[in-house]
Amino acid sequence: MSSRSRHDLKGPAGVTAQGPSTRQLRVAEEVRRVLAELFARTEFRDPELLDVRITVTEVRISPDFRHATAFVTRLGRSDVEVLLPALKRVAPFLRTGLSKSLNLRTVPEIHFQPDTALDNAMELDEIMRSPEVRRDLEKDPE
Repeated sequence: MSSRSRHDLKGPAGVTAQGPSTRQLRVAEEVRRVLAELFARTEFRDPELLDVRITVTEVRISPDFRHATAFVTRLGRSDVEVLLPALKRVAPFLRTGLSKSLNLRTVPEIHFQPDTALDNAMELDEIMRSPEVRRDLEKDPE
């Protein structure tokens, strides 16, 4: 390895090889909680967001705390991708709401991504229940 230590290596979104710091995790969870509250109690003026229930499942924050990626989903629906442009439009409003609720030096800029973890888990469950896989799993080792 070069003169750079393992701690200097950065992966996606600037996360070091060891993962996010405890402070990053705490701030990200606090941002997630406040965003969830804002989505629950705010009536957005954007017509695409009227009567839409959005769930914030996770927030990841950059090491410099300037950017936060919020993973969002709609319960029971998988069409959250169509809402991403509308969420981008209301991001400044949500950032203002974060600034009023959080005691941070700089409030992170919010970016939205669809959370596909539940869809992936359901797809994997469906594969595991398929007759071919069940047959292979139920074979007796001899």
